[in-house]
Amino acid sequence: MSAAPFVFGTSQPRANTSATSMRWAALGEAGQVVAMLAGLEPEQPSKDIRNFPALIRDADAWRRDLADAGCAELAAVMEPGISALLAINARGADCKPAALALWREFIAARAAMLELLPPSGTLGPRRSA
Repeated sequence: MSAAPFVFGTSQPRANTSATSMRWAALGEAGQVVAMLAGLEPEQPSKDIRNFPALIRDADAWRRDLADAGCAELAAVMEPGISALLAINARGADCKPAALALWREFIAARAAMLELLPPSGTLGPRRSA
């Protein structure tokens, strides 16, 4: 028996969303580290940023797949980027310009992933009982 829940009306099981949720949370924390190293004020995440994993979970499969790939690609950029920033900072050099560049890349990639969210209209996200 498959561990992934079956989505009614399709022949494919729904992808495991907990991995995306954990990766999204880790990316948010990594973004805060980069912002701190860039000398920026801590960001207050918007409702869409906070609820992204729950909102994308109910989206079409192609949106979920692109979000999963986007999270993986952004993590692949952030991990060595933060390592390099921390190494620069440990040597006593100014890492703010490099951190600001990484921050801008993070913001752009995150915005692209947020565009994958289906429109919720005026009633908010879809809810089920």
